[in-house]
Amino acid sequence: MSKSTALRKSLPRHVPETLVVHEIYESVQGESSFVGVPCTFVRLTGCNLRCRWCDTEHAFYEGTRRPWREVLADALTHATPLVELTGGEPLLQPAALPLMTALADAGRTVLLETSGERDIGAVDPRVHRIVDLKAPGSGEVARNHWDNVAHLGQRDEVKFVLADRADYEWARAVIREHDLAARAGHVLLSAVFGSLDPKDLVAWMLEDRVPARFQLQVHKHVWPAAARGV
Repeated sequence: MSKSTALRKSLPRHVPETLVVHEIYESVQGESSFVGVPCTFVRLTGCNLRCRWCDTEHAFYEGTRRPWREVLADALTHATPLVELTGGEPLLQPAALPLMTALADAGRTVLLETSGERDIGAVDPRVHRIVDLKAPGSGEVARNHWDNVAHLGQRDEVKFVLADRADYEWARAVIREHDLAARAGHVLLSAVFGSLDPKDLVAWMLEDRVPARFQLQVHKHVWPAAARGV
């Protein structure tokens, strides 16, 4: 039995046939270890968190309900080998699971951008799970689903978006406590755009020898912060 067949059998019996989709578009990957790589983004609607620094509030409510197989066909019309499911929070919609499996079956490299509040255990193991652990400055630190740490593998990435020095010190402690550099393929530290000076974050990382990768949100340096479809 193939991995994809086994995964389908493990899905809940009554997975909905539809997804609420905010937008599907081509751009370049703005974050993660895939930064700069052309990518098709499938942005799903809805999020159950309200991070103070959220830059995609428009995805909380707007969207069109579509059969997930239609979403698959739409995503595959784009020529990029890389596809990312993002939001909002994609894992709020159960049909995101078979969609990711089908994208992987079609030969795409699949990324999942998830808040870290949802259980990632049912996600196809071929998917690169980018888990955003919420620091105190987000206002949602209590919502982190810490059991996800046990699911992390070398294909996965852990991201911290940091608003200030206190957030950085919290992330540094979490990285060490959970040995994230050994568990995940990459640990990523980002500065909240317009809040924390990236130069300060780099200086702290160098001073403390944090086993992590600094990243900028490249798309915000190419397009206006309010731009959609980028």
